[in-house]
Amino acid sequence: MITPAPLTDREPLVVRLRWFAWRVAPAVGMYLAIRLATLAILGAIARVRQQSLLNYLHGWDGKWYLQVAQQGYVHAIPPGHSTPAQCDLGFFPMLPLILRATHWLFGGNWTVDGVVVSAVAGMAAVSFLWIAIEDRFGTSGARRGLALVLLSPASVVLSMVYTETYIMLGAAVTIWALERRHWVVAGLAAALTTTLDPVGLAVIAPCVLVAWRELQQRGNWRALAAPVLAPLGITTFFLYLWRHTGSFFEYFHAQRAGWQYGPFGTGIPYAFGQFFLHFLGDITSTVKVLSFGVCLAMIWWAWKKRTTWIWITYALVVLGMGAISPIICITPRLLLRAFPLLAAVGATLPRRVFPVALAISVGMMVCLTIFSTSPYWVP
Repeated sequence: MITPAPLTDREPLVVRLRWFAWRVAPAVGMYLAIRLATLAILGAIARVRQQSLLNYLHGWDGKWYLQVAQQGYVHAIPPGHSTPAQCDLGFFPMLPLILRATHWLFGGNWTVDGVVVSAVAGMAAVSFLWIAIEDRFGTSGARRGLALVLLSPASVVLSMVYTETYIMLGAAVTIWALERRHWVVAGLAAALTTTLDPVGLAVIAPCVLVAWRELQQRGNWRALAAPVLAPLGITTFFLYLWRHTGSFFEYFHAQRAGWQYGPFGTGIPYAFGQFFLHFLGDITSTVKVLSFGVCLAMIWWAWKKRTTWIWITYALVVLGMGAISPIICITPRLLLRAFPLLAAVGATLPRRVFPVALAISVGMMVCLTIFSTSPYWVP
C-alpha cells in the first residue's frame, strides 16, 4: 500500500478529508471485515439454537444500558446484596445517551440502532488508532498492531451494545491530541470518555503526566487545559446522581451492593485460587489466569521496546483498575480496553513470531465469541 504524502496547512478541507479517508482506509476495511466475521459466527450459533441474533448483541451489560436509555435511572438501590440489589445506577450515562439520541433520530429497533452506531464509532476509533501506530511504527507495524487489537480474544464486545468501542474512540482521540499538543481537544475527548465507564477514567492519567512534562520542560501552561477539562464528564455524572438520588457516590453504592462486593484487591488471588482448585473445570478463572500471564508478558515486551510512555501510562492504569477490583481481575475484555498495549506489542513483535501470536489470539477470539452466547459466561 502507498501512504499518501503529508498535506500542508493550506490545503482545502475537502482535500484534507479525502487524504484522511485514503490514509485510514486499510484500518476501516480491516475493522468492518472482522466485525462481519464476528456477526457471522454469532448468526450461525443463533440459527443452530433457533434464537434471535439480537439476543446475543444486547446481553449482559447491554441490557442495563438499554434499560437506562429507554426508562432512565431508578431513584434507589433495591434492598439486599448481589443479584437482588443489582440496578442501572451501577452504569455510566454516555452510552444510554447515545442510544437514546440514535433511536430518537432514526427509530427502529433499539439493539440494531446500538450496533450500527457502535460500528460507526468503531470506524472512527480504528482510524485514529491507525494513524497513531503508523506515525510511530510505520504502515507494516500499524497493520500488525491493529490486527492484534481487533482480533484480540474479547473483541466480540465490539459488535455488541457495550462501551468498549466508545472507550477506544475516546482514548484514541485523547492520545492522538496529546501527542500533537491539541490540549483542549484532548481534554474534551477525555471528559467524554470518563462518562462511559470507570475504566474511562484512565485517560486522565496521561493528560496529567503530559501537562506536568510540558510545564517542567517548556513552561507551557496551556497544557493544563487537558487535565483540567478531563474530569468534567465524571464530575457532571456524579452531580446528576446527587440530584437524582441524594448521594454523590450512588454509583459506588450500587456497584458494591450488586457486583463489586468483597475486599478490594482480592480478584487476582481469588482467580488463582479457583484455578488451582478446579483447573480447567472453571473456565472463568482459567481465562483470568491466562490473561494475567499474557498481561505481564506484554508489559515486559512493551517496556523493553520503549513504547511511548503516554500509551504505557494509559494501559497500566486500565489494568491497575481491574487488578484492584474484587471480581474483575485481568480479563480479555480489560486487555482490549488497554488497546495501546496490544497495538504496541503487535507492531513490534518479530515477523516470525507475530503470525503465531495472532493465530493464538484468533483461536481464543473464536472460543470466547462462542462462550459469549452462553448464559453462564459474561464477556
